[in-house]
Order: sequence, then structure tokens, then C-alpha cells
Amino acid sequence: MTTLSPDGAPSVQPTGTIDAALAHAARLVPTAPELAIEQAQEILIAVPGHPIAQLLLGMAQRWAGQGDAALKTLEPLAAAQPRAAAVQSEYGMALADAGDPEAALRALRNAVALNPDLTDAWRAIGDLSMLLADKRGADIAYAAQIKASTKDPQLLAAAAALFRNEIPEAEALLRQHLRLHATDVAALRMLAEVAGRLGRYQDAQALLRHCIDLAPSFNAAHHDLAIVLNRQNRHAEALEAIEHLLNLEPRNPGYRNLRAMVLAKIGEHRESIEIYAEILRTHANQSGIWMNYGHALSAAGRAAECAEAYRRCIALEPQCGEAYWSLANLKTLVFSPNEISQIKAQLERTDLSMDQRLHFEFALGKAMEDRREYADAFEHYLEGNRLRRQTIRYDADETHDHVRRCKSLFTREFFESRQGYGDPAPDPIFIVGLPRAGSTLIEQILASHSGVEGTMELTDIMSMAKRLGVQGKKTQGVDYPEILANLGPAECRELGALYIEQTRIQRKTGKPLFIDKMPNNFLHIGLIRLALPSAKIIDARRHPMACCFSGFKQHFARGQHFTYSLEEIGRYYRDYVELMRHFDEVLPGRIHRVIYEDLVADTVGGVERLLAYCGLEFEDSCLRFYENERAVRTASAQQVRKPIYREGVDHWQHFEPWLGPLRQALGSVLDTYPQAPANWS
Repeated sequence: MTTLSPDGAPSVQPTGTIDAALAHAARLVPTAPELAIEQAQEILIAVPGHPIAQLLLGMAQRWAGQGDAALKTLEPLAAAQPRAAAVQSEYGMALADAGDPEAALRALRNAVALNPDLTDAWRAIGDLSMLLADKRGADIAYAAQIKASTKDPQLLAAAAALFRNEIPEAEALLRQHLRLHATDVAALRMLAEVAGRLGRYQDAQALLRHCIDLAPSFNAAHHDLAIVLNRQNRHAEALEAIEHLLNLEPRNPGYRNLRAMVLAKIGEHRESIEIYAEILRTHANQSGIWMNYGHALSAAGRAAECAEAYRRCIALEPQCGEAYWSLANLKTLVFSPNEISQIKAQLERTDLSMDQRLHFEFALGKAMEDRREYADAFEHYLEGNRLRRQTIRYDADETHDHVRRCKSLFTREFFESRQGYGDPAPDPIFIVGLPRAGSTLIEQILASHSGVEGTMELTDIMSMAKRLGVQGKKTQGVDYPEILANLGPAECRELGALYIEQTRIQRKTGKPLFIDKMPNNFLHIGLIRLALPSAKIIDARRHPMACCFSGFKQHFARGQHFTYSLEEIGRYYRDYVELMRHFDEVLPGRIHRVIYEDLVADTVGGVERLLAYCGLEFEDSCLRFYENERAVRTASAQQVRKPIYREGVDHWQHFEPWLGPLRQALGSVLDTYPQAPANWS
């Protein structure tokens, strides 16, 4: 007799010739779908309308990439079998492949309502929810997928704790379970999720690789591994994991979307844009994909197309504040009166999420600033920052303590006693400082030289510092940066070589030098000097009021948590100046400082000095940096495609009446700019 199994696949107990044929067809579906199609069609000739044969035919057609045929087979079957969970699930998969995610979700949700144990259906719901930018729905679906993988009460409890984001409880339950069932791949994957949420990506990676070793066909583990590798900037390995999944499901929009995101992170913007465009040809009503497409177009300098992509997102999802902020973040775009009215109307809603509301506040601040309504602009910037500050953790005292410990550790004697440490490669040029200090302009100037390649804000040094801190605590009871004192010549050389190797994927041109413009790397100059002693370091510095307020106006996609309070950004700038003064003293002449206002006033002289520090011959192309069509992934992406102009230097003064807390936090740093204070008391 024939039945439907809990996982949605046909389950056949062969009691006769037809059942034996059905069982044979079912076995062929994943391995030889074309043969399964022939087998199912032969059965349907013998027994017209047989529901299991029809289901097997549709499944085989979908596995064979015959999407239209699969829909033609499954649509009438789904209508005739509304309470057959396996039929509804397979129909939903076919609809997803055909680019109709809303209809697919309806069918898949109907399937899991009929049978909550359909793990593949829950995974598909999660993937489609991510495609639709429904992160909450995706979280629910993925948690349900984990629940469906087992009936064990302890794992169910752990899944519920994960859903509630009660991480310690989930971790305790999972570790207790794994002590008894060490090869339970569902539990291992859940524990990897715990590690990922805690930022312990190496642990998550190890757990997921163990999952895959135990169950090579566990595609959800492959997908999670790709995400974890991407977060560790191990992009080549992430792409390898994604390719494995795409070989199995070439049209899966979730896998393609993830691939496009990774490609964008390694500077492959053209291919990333092509993937997004291809997805949108069959998913044109997906606001989240339009958003990602817009980001990729912005980095490539295609401003008009980028703005159109963001507006397509808004047309589909008017409450998407992030799309309005993305338009504002182009810096060169001015909102129309109608768009401003739309923003204000959205802010009057009572059901708007905090995340979308804060994006609207930042966007409206920019709109009011463009209209020179500075008091209103500041109020909206202030509210956007207030909302954002509630969602993040930042402790200014921790930053100050890090600076104090760096000053104590990194003495002139420290570096003199470590001459010859590190990898001697001269390739990297680090641009450090604060965001919005002119670092993108400096990068664009240097990247216009025939010997220098621009990349983006790379997180490799920060990831290395975090990893050293974790390892130091675990093995020696020593934190970062103090752990650096325990490293020998070979270890420092390995760190430098690792950085060069990890960043190689970002380099496309074969030029001898490349730029890493992560501003926060000023906190890790000691590590850079130990690992890469021949690297160049450029300190991009801008007037403290201009720099800090520009950061305060900016909603950063990630990181830069110190920018959402005038007092905290002022303290951060002060700590930055203090640490850079210290390195000026212990590493004299090793760091080149570019004062933004000086570069604007004397561009030729500033560029000449910059190139001389980097050991480069002067090239006129560096003065025509705005003609460089390279991709730029910062808030200044559109601005650096224009010649230098002085207008923005003193723009902060329009807001001076409201910047008292910033001025007070900066203290003597403001009084002595561009020099550092002589006394830090």
C-alpha cells in the first residue's frame, strides 16, 4: 500500500506490482530524476490519476529542473488533495522555484499546519522569509525546522529557549543532551547557532563541520557554515560552501542571495549586481532584494540606478525606513516635498518598528538639513540616535581602558626589543582614525595611483585581535592587547602572513600595494606593527566638531557604536587623539597624518606628501581621483566621485547651538586641534 511519510516524501510498502514500481520511482527521484519521470509516467498510463504517482512525477520534474512541467503536474494535484501535507509541501517548493514566494509560502504553511514535522517545508519557509526580508518569520521557521527534526523533549526545550533568545538556557540544555548523544546533528547545529549568537564563530564553525562530517547531506548545516565563514571574513571558504548548495539547488533564491552578499564583500560587485538582477527577474516584488541590489549599485557608483532600486523597494514596502535612509545616505540626493511628506506620514504610525522608525528619523534629519531647517534636522538626528542607542551595547569606559592599557604596554622599548618580528611584506596601507574623517577621500586618491589598489573597510585586523583575546584568556589567562607581549618572532610572522593571505581575495589587479581603510584599526596599531612592520599607516584626521557631528548624523549599517551619543563620540575622539599621540612618541615618523582641512586647502601639496610617505612617485591621476570608477562601499561613495570642495568643512557650525555636550566631552582636544593636548588631565 502507499502512504505519505512525515517528512513529505512518498512512503511505499510494496504489496504488489504498482507499489513496487512506486517504491522504485521514489528511490530514483533524488539520484536519477529523469528515470523517475519515466517510471511515474508508466505507472500513470497503467493507473490514470494515481495520486502518489502524480506526486512522484511532480517531484522528479522539479528535481530535473523542469519547473513549468512540475507546476502543471502539482497544481491540480494540490487542488484535489488539499489535506495531503506532502502534496502541499512539494507544490510550495515548485512555486518557490517558479518565483512566486507568496503563493509558495501559503502552500508550505498549509503543509506544516497539516504536518508540523515537515523539516524541508520549514526550511523552505525560512529561506523564503529571508528573501522577503521577514527576519522574524525566518527565525520562527528555522526554529520550527529544528523542532521538527526530533521529538526529544530536551531538544524541544532548547529550541524554545533559542526562539526566546534565552541563550544560557539553550546552551545548558544542548550540552547536557550532547553528553548523552554526541552525534545528534540537530543538537550540534543548534549549539552552533548558540555559539554564533555569542560571536564565538570559531566554535560555531567547528560544530558545523562536525555536523557535515556526520551527515554530508545536511544542507542546513552547509548553509549555516557559509554564513559563519562569511562573518569571519573567510570568504573563499564561504563561497565554496555556497557553491556546494547551489550545485544541489541552482535556483534557490536564498543561496543565490547569500552568494551575492559574499561577492559584494570581496569587491566582486559586477557579478553581485548580475545575481541580484537575475533574482529580481523572477522575484520583482521582493523589497529586500531591491534593497540589496541598491547597495551593490551604490558601491559601483551607479547612483541613478541605485536610487531607482531603493525607490522600487519603497513602492513595495512604504514602511521600509531603511530604504529612505539609504536614499539619504547617497548624500548627493535631495528628497522631494512628496517624499518628505511620505516620511512624516510613516512616522505618525503607531505600529512602526523601532528599527524602521530610527531609519526614518535619520532620513528626515537629512531632508531637513538639505532645506536648511537646522533646528528640526537636529531634533530628528537626536531622536534617531536615541532609538539606535537603545539597541546596542557600548561602554566608553572600556574604550578608555583599552587606550590606557595600550599606552602602558606599547613603549618604545617594547618595539625596539622586537625588531625583526612579523612578516616583512610591504603590501598594506592602513588608513585609520574616525569614520567621516576623510579616509575615503584619501583612499580614492591613493587608489588612483598605478601602484595601489583600493579595497574596502576590512575587518581582518579586528577579527585577529578578538581571536587573540579569546585564545589568550583560554590558554594563558591574559587578555588583549597584553597577550601580544607573549608572542615570539615566528608567531608574529604567522599573524602577518595570515593577514596577507586572508586579504588576497580582496585584491583583483595585481598591484603591489593595497589599502585597508578600517578606521577602527587605530586601536590595533600595536598588533599591526608586530605582525606587519613594513606596512604604512595613515592617520586621517578632521576637525573634532565636524568629524564627530558628521558621525552623529550617520546611521551605520554595523559597528561604530560610539557614534550614537554626542558625549560618547566626543570621548571616543579624545581617546583616539591620546592613543595616536602616544604612538607618535614611541614610533616617531612611522605614522603619516593627513589633516582633512589642510588637504582641502592645499590638495597638490597634501597628495605629494602622502605619496612620498608611501614611497610612490607622483602621478597626476591622483589629483583626478574623482574619475576613478572603482567600487566604494562607504557613506562617502558618491561624494568621492566629485572634485574636492570646501563647502562641507565648516558645515557643522549650522548646528553649533545644540552641540554643547560634544564640545564639553572633547575638552582640550578641541582647543589644541590639529595638535594633541600636552596635558591629558
